[in-house]
Amino acid sequence: MTPPAYPLPGRLRRLHAAWALLLALLLVLLAAPPAHAVEPFVIEDIRIEGLQRGDPGTVFGALPFRIGDTYTDDKGATALRALFATGLFKDVRIEIEGRVVIVVIEERPIIATISFVGMKEFESDQLLKSLRDAGIGEGLPFDRALTDRAEQEIKRQYLSKSLYGAEVVTTITPIERNRVNLTFTMTEGEVARIKEIRIVGAKAFSESTLLRQFESGATNWISFYTKNDRYARAKLNADLETLRAFYLNRGFLEFAIEGTQVTISPDKQTITVTITIREGQVYTVTGVRLDGDFLGREDEFRALVLVEPGEPYRGDLVAATVRRFADQFALYGYAFARIEPRPEIDREAGQVVLTFFAEPQRRVYVRRIEVAGNTRTRDEVIRREFRQLEAAWYDGAKIKVSRARVDRLGYFSEVNVETREVPGAPDQVDLVVTVTEKPTGNLQIGAGYSSAENLTLSASIKQENVFGSGHYLGFEINTGSTARTFVINTNDPYYTIDGVSRGFDLYYRASSPYNTFGDSYQLVTWGGAVRYGVPFTDLDTVYFGLGFEQVEIPDNAFLPNSYYLYREEFGPTSYSLPVTVGWARDQRNSAVIPTDGYYVRANGDFSVLGDLKYIRLNAQYQRYFPLPLNLTLGTNAEIGWGFAVGDRPYPVFKNFYGGGLGSVRVFAQGSLGVIDPTGSFIGGNRKINGNLELYVPLPGAGIDKSLRLFGFFDIGNVWGESQTLSAQSLRASTGVGVSWISPIGPLKLSYGWPVLSEPTDRIQPFQFQFGTRF
Repeated sequence: MTPPAYPLPGRLRRLHAAWALLLALLLVLLAAPPAHAVEPFVIEDIRIEGLQRGDPGTVFGALPFRIGDTYTDDKGATALRALFATGLFKDVRIEIEGRVVIVVIEERPIIATISFVGMKEFESDQLLKSLRDAGIGEGLPFDRALTDRAEQEIKRQYLSKSLYGAEVVTTITPIERNRVNLTFTMTEGEVARIKEIRIVGAKAFSESTLLRQFESGATNWISFYTKNDRYARAKLNADLETLRAFYLNRGFLEFAIEGTQVTISPDKQTITVTITIREGQVYTVTGVRLDGDFLGREDEFRALVLVEPGEPYRGDLVAATVRRFADQFALYGYAFARIEPRPEIDREAGQVVLTFFAEPQRRVYVRRIEVAGNTRTRDEVIRREFRQLEAAWYDGAKIKVSRARVDRLGYFSEVNVETREVPGAPDQVDLVVTVTEKPTGNLQIGAGYSSAENLTLSASIKQENVFGSGHYLGFEINTGSTARTFVINTNDPYYTIDGVSRGFDLYYRASSPYNTFGDSYQLVTWGGAVRYGVPFTDLDTVYFGLGFEQVEIPDNAFLPNSYYLYREEFGPTSYSLPVTVGWARDQRNSAVIPTDGYYVRANGDFSVLGDLKYIRLNAQYQRYFPLPLNLTLGTNAEIGWGFAVGDRPYPVFKNFYGGGLGSVRVFAQGSLGVIDPTGSFIGGNRKINGNLELYVPLPGAGIDKSLRLFGFFDIGNVWGESQTLSAQSLRASTGVGVSWISPIGPLKLSYGWPVLSEPTDRIQPFQFQFGTRF
């Protein structure tokens, strides 16, 4: 049955008719060609309109057609997309006049200047670099959409500094020639500080013990310096890894961090961190196995295992064993050996059997060695220190030695060697040596005036890396009446291609030391020498030198008695031709801030020609031991002995001196040894010196790693020929200090107390000096 038809209301009938008309119109439009479409034609000319600053070549380069080509709508659309993609233009359109294509463009404004108002936490250069990385910088096209990105980038920088309430407002000021000035106005607010860190789930250790492992923490009396109360996600992640390592190193093999909750107060001023952990149980290692391919050298690798059965599982020893295995595989050319520790856990017994699975992968050779980061030092200076050669099998031991040699140059604050695979060549790798340059020059200029000396000038220039060549050049001059000095030193560490060094010394020194009564006398020395250093191994260098020296003792009423007697018997002037022979071995991990390894040297001056005939021997041994908590123990021992050859006595002006920094601290500089009847300190022909230092890095992120606190213990003395060398005559001191490799040279300050002393000793509790290292 057909349902009855009902008439539509008037409004619905009109709506129905409108939809029918719209549908008909749409069908007509789809059936007809587009109104803007043009018939293809051969292009006779191309014109650009609206270009003010840009290069026409940029526009023409983006067009997919040239004069003589056939123009179509598709090519026009492609041209528009290409021009917009450059990001240089605000608007682009194409017009057709006959057979001429006209490209009408409207350029984006160019950013003229970027300024910051109210910014205190950052340096402008630092923020400008971050903005340029985000596409916003002076000279770049301006896009309003980028201002939001700029504000977000600035806020992100503030978040990294715990400034969660920071606000940023951007002001855009149009100026002439279609340019704009950008001004970012900051309201930094107060730093959000960590109010509390809680660890939930800790049972085996107290919460305070665990929090001591963290770099982050609640505000305390030293937070103004360490900034430990400033929250940063990266710093918290590092603390979580430290917490994980703490448990793994104590047998908690299944320790897990189940959650971290960071809560910020409504006023964005305080932060509370809650860490939820699951400790698990302690596991004891009952066995260690090797599995996989160990190149048939299982016994060799087994000797490298640090994990001992019967001891609790320790993650640090497992990681150290993996590194040892990787280094051992690298010795045989396997740069990408895969070593995987596989624990087999018995939860009921609380035991674990540890299996080290090894897969050497493939043996590789070094295709190329690249050098990066050296803005001043020449590539050659770095490359000649490498013992790993290009087109040779990869050798981990040689690479390690090469890195240490580059670091010992002293030109760089950091040296890193990265191994990179060569795409498409599975048996080849590239080595990338990345260095961070540090200042190697020292310039000091001074002037003074007094009624006694009138105008005095002093200047000193020392450059360890002249023009990036690796050469050393030193120049020093002083015009004071109490210390006239003129010194020139130079050294070429690669005088020959084999690494033989050559150096020259020219000097003139007229010193006027004071005795204990405030009277002075004079000693004039001038001469020169040539030195050669011959490397016998990568660690051992033997030095040879020949010099000429003249020493003059002018007559003076306050001349020390020993100097006076020498002058009266042998005349005021003495000549010598000293021959120098020395040997040194340097196996420290760094020449600037050593934390491991040793340095040993021995040298002698032999003067058997001329008026002066003597032998002067000196030996030194330094050893550095890395300790837990980033501590370093440094030891130093030095001994010196001089004696006469022939009829003349040992020359008093060749004596050793002791006391002060570089020797036995707390005692005045050069005050140990023989005291002349006139009150002058004249040293002695025998010297013993011993130093013990415990270095403690200063807390806080971003601190210069060369800035360290230390505690010290010094012992030693200097003896004359008539004095008896005995333990009872030793001097000793202890104290604390700070050392820093400053931009103007090494700085060391110390404050201490005498441990072994005599009433006649000159005590200086506080001492400091530039350019000294023990």
